[in-house]
Amino acid sequence: MIGESIKRTDAQAKVTGSAVYPGDIRGQKMLSAVVVFSDQPHARMIRMDVSAARGVAGVITVVTAADVPVNEYGLTMNDQPVLVGIDDTGRSDVPSDVSRWEADHIAVVVAETDAVARQAAGLIDVEWEQLPLAETVDAALAPGAPLVHPENGKPTNAYYQFVFRKGDVEAGWAEAAVIVEGTYQLPHQEHAYLQPEAGVSYVDEQGRITVEVAGQWTHEDREQIAHALDLPADEIRVIYPSIGGAFGGREDMSLQIVLAIAARKCAALGERRPIRTQWSREESIVGHHKRHRAQVTTRWGASADGRIVAVEADAYLDAGSYNYTSNKVLGNLHMTLAGPYLLPNIRVDSHAVYTTSVPGGAFRGFGGPQGTFVSESQINKLAEALGMDPVELRSLNLIGEGDLGATHTPLPVGVSIREVVEDCATRAGWDGVLPSYAPVRSFRSLPGSAEATRHGRGFACAFKNVGFSFGFPERCVATIELDGDGEVPTSATLFHSAAEVGQGTHTALIQMAAEALGMEVSAVHAVFSDTATTGDSGSVSASRMTFMAGNSILGAAEEAQKSWLNGDRPAIGEFRYVPPPTEMLNPEGGPTVPNFSYGYVAQAVELSVDVETGHIRIDRVVSAVDVGKAINPMLVITQSEGAIVQAHGYTLSEALVSVDGRITNPRLSQYLIPGIGDIPRTVDTVIGEYGDPLGPFAARGMAEMPYLPYAPAVIAALHDATGVWFDSFPLTPSRVLEGLSQ
Repeated sequence: MIGESIKRTDAQAKVTGSAVYPGDIRGQKMLSAVVVFSDQPHARMIRMDVSAARGVAGVITVVTAADVPVNEYGLTMNDQPVLVGIDDTGRSDVPSDVSRWEADHIAVVVAETDAVARQAAGLIDVEWEQLPLAETVDAALAPGAPLVHPENGKPTNAYYQFVFRKGDVEAGWAEAAVIVEGTYQLPHQEHAYLQPEAGVSYVDEQGRITVEVAGQWTHEDREQIAHALDLPADEIRVIYPSIGGAFGGREDMSLQIVLAIAARKCAALGERRPIRTQWSREESIVGHHKRHRAQVTTRWGASADGRIVAVEADAYLDAGSYNYTSNKVLGNLHMTLAGPYLLPNIRVDSHAVYTTSVPGGAFRGFGGPQGTFVSESQINKLAEALGMDPVELRSLNLIGEGDLGATHTPLPVGVSIREVVEDCATRAGWDGVLPSYAPVRSFRSLPGSAEATRHGRGFACAFKNVGFSFGFPERCVATIELDGDGEVPTSATLFHSAAEVGQGTHTALIQMAAEALGMEVSAVHAVFSDTATTGDSGSVSASRMTFMAGNSILGAAEEAQKSWLNGDRPAIGEFRYVPPPTEMLNPEGGPTVPNFSYGYVAQAVELSVDVETGHIRIDRVVSAVDVGKAINPMLVITQSEGAIVQAHGYTLSEALVSVDGRITNPRLSQYLIPGIGDIPRTVDTVIGEYGDPLGPFAARGMAEMPYLPYAPAVIAALHDATGVWFDSFPLTPSRVLEGLSQ
């Protein structure tokens, strides 16, 4: 069963349109809710009057901060009010009267129809005292900058940091024959998932406040709802219907808590009809976090024979107005700033900084794309300075089994970065001649110009953690029930809360369960993503779910089989998988084991550019990734291609514009994700199966990996074509022309 590209279990429902997403849950008796944004990047609420809204015919209630028992939330630290207001209970250390983001919520209007709810929302009267802005990292760190979160007791907006200290950096610089320096600017990115935020809430037949919504971790959603409502977790139920994409954007709260509060308040009023809400695309783009902006200044030195002898970096991650997962993203940025290389002398300082801008949060790669862009651009520049081939330079410096990394400890067993680099270079024909590609056709109405077209190729590689890290208590629970009348079970049911966010997780889990039980895939049924029936799987993020769920399924299968042999009918086995422990990075830069598994990837990119218009065409991408064991090879390929297309938009076209703390292009007609005519012409995925000793069937996570090296590989190819380095992106035609003219 594993190793076979079986058809996805959800394919027919999604192709035919019968799959039910949160926005599809409708009923004649449902109420409608509208979440009201503050529209204030930084302001203190002086007064809010909702009486006119409550007086509109058809309005059931207006939910405000007074209805939130504990007015705070946050995935890794509680620094955000559920509802900004001046009438909360005060049971939180977070000042709730300050809006720090234009999408802070101030009220929820529940009414008979959406039109009535929106009419009433427009009648809410709020008076604000404007507070000074600090929209960028530079502004937030400037002397006298306003503190975004003065309640945390820090005298600065820089609130979280990591360090690497290894060897003697000054001695390394003395040894260096060449030194390359750079300051890199990394942009925001919008998740742009197909399904905008939507959900339904109600009190179920057992009295549980129930929320049906799209997310990435049902049990964490439940915990955060329970905390805000000051209720036991078992009085909350979270169910995930079909989910139209996530990419980290659904890891944090959007509608979960406010919908639960609305259901609770309505029930107290005797109104038990389900409550439904859905954001528009504009509300979605404004209302959820983005990939973090970052700026990094760094320099790398190498000896004349190509050995990297010193690395220094100062990185600043723009957390925006709230932390979300910035402290975790910072850790991955920090780790990847050193790259997958054996470095004797390192000094790296990384900081997360609050600003009055859109919050940064989880997004595919989770800090890895930002750090990888910096480290891979630096090694490509070193190769140029040394007159060496970039693949040869990498091979000379790649970290190997047992080598001590930047953390003073070896990477977990199963280091395969050297193999994927070799696989990629071989498949790409790196030692051969660049193919002759047609001229770039910048405009459909005009032919391409051979005289204006330049061609180039670039290379990059990367590594990143699989699973949660930095001391987080990892776990994943699976339950398997075996049924049948004879001596051998004839069917099985897998209970698992893993979210299916479009990547094929449910199919892979069923395949692994079938393999573990020795059954056909058709004999394995599944119940997914309902806190009432499935144990805590952890989040579908960090490339962790196949690794974690597979191990939990193997354990549950073994327990269920033991129960069957004991005569139990049905036979039930439950297993909670816990991987090896990890540690928070040493605050002094000393020895640390931050992760229990890693993924490895390398990419070669061939491109063409019209130097008269700035238009870039990606002709070919070769992406080699070690998956340990491909549970479903076709899913691996589609994940790889999907990551590359998403990274393509990040690198070439997606320019989120924020002015004075407000997003000014919140439409897909303004924020340009790649269409079918924009993506790379050819993507060649090379599946490596070198094996992770800890992984189920030797599998390791891979979903984020092909994203990481794409931007630096494209930048290197553009340099190869034009001789110009770009230290920021997206590479829109106007920016390319500007760079080429300098």
